Amino acid sequence: MHIVGGLIEMDLSFLVVVVIITALVFDFTNGFHDTANAMATSIATGALRPKVAVALSAVLNLVGAFISTAVAKTISGGLVDDSKITVPIIFGGLVGAILWNVVTWYFGLPSSSSHALFGGLIGATWVAAGRDAVNFQNVVQKIIIPAVAAPVVAGGVALLGTFLAYRITRRARKTSVHDGFRSGQIASASMVSLAHGTGDAQKTMGIITLVLITSGSLAKGSGPPVWVIISAGLAIALGTYFGGWRIIRTMGKGLTEVESPQGFAAETSSASVLLASAHLGFPLSTTQVCSGSILGSGLGRRRAQVRWSVAGRIAMGWLFTLPAAAVVGALSGEVANSGNAGVVIVAVVAVAAAGAIYAASRRKPVTAENVNEYPSRAPATPATPATPATPADPATPATPADPAAAA
Repeated sequence: MHIVGGLIEMDLSFLVVVVIITALVFDFTNGFHDTANAMATSIATGALRPKVAVALSAVLNLVGAFISTAVAKTISGGLVDDSKITVPIIFGGLVGAILWNVVTWYFGLPSSSSHALFGGLIGATWVAAGRDAVNFQNVVQKIIIPAVAAPVVAGGVALLGTFLAYRITRRARKTSVHDGFRSGQIASASMVSLAHGTGDAQKTMGIITLVLITSGSLAKGSGPPVWVIISAGLAIALGTYFGGWRIIRTMGKGLTEVESPQGFAAETSSASVLLASAHLGFPLSTTQVCSGSILGSGLGRRRAQVRWSVAGRIAMGWLFTLPAAAVVGALSGEVANSGNAGVVIVAVVAVAAAGAIYAASRRKPVTAENVNEYPSRAPATPATPATPATPADPATPATPADPAAAA
């Protein structure tokens, strides 16, 4: 760092290294934070053992990272003016996203890592370049509206799918039905994992590539180097393998008691809605789609136990994702912009905060051994019957539920 014309300039190479490491850490948190999207229902129904599920998901996330290497032209999705994005802004946005991922993981709340990253970038850009650098119209169109539409659309599809699954198989032997759907769940969960690796690893590849171009290490318009593809794929796969057990518990056991027909319907609904929305150019959050699908599957089964208090807490988490990440991103970007010392301060504070949250989580750890043991305090609310009573689908006994997440 040195002084030029009274302004502080930082050692760009130092910041580039820090941002690359931070991007890979974000990729890691993205992996363990989103494992539940693909594997929560398969673990809840016993279609896959917990450690087998996360291992399979990790491998498919890694494979997915290599399926497509086309880097998006912008990392902000048009939410901010990309010409105003600097390396410190990217660093601030990443820190905001990482800390929000860790906080929501602690409380067992599924939230969108993409929205957290966008929130961090919006906050850091706003402070560094002013309000005009933020496109609020796109924020509404690409975050607010999809956040409302995603769970509703996916939930509706899953509700219909669950209703049809039980209706079609109502005269079949229950054991045969559940065994068949458990096998189907392995395939449907694998599809979601593969899609997640293909899409989410791209965010980190795009960030690192942009930083390398900004620093002059790559020519403008270059694609991601092989080492960037490999490192991003390995980071998200490693995070996936560690398993976000707290969020897996919430999605697999907290929202509703999931049987294998519901799990299959939820997973196939999620994959269908995500693929259809991408084809129509209306991308949706994987987390919000999968959460809506699981809730819809509970509504689609007669007298299933639906915990609306848990759904409400998840919705509140989505509501706070953008502003919370924006505040942290703005503060981090502002401090980092002061020079190398500022970057180090932000990094140390972020590591300390994440470490403190992790230490707190060890007081009541959620692991592969107890992930399907949801804490019990208050009774769940039976969903409105969607199918007639049949011998093949007896009512699930009422189970108490805890509106609090498994923190």
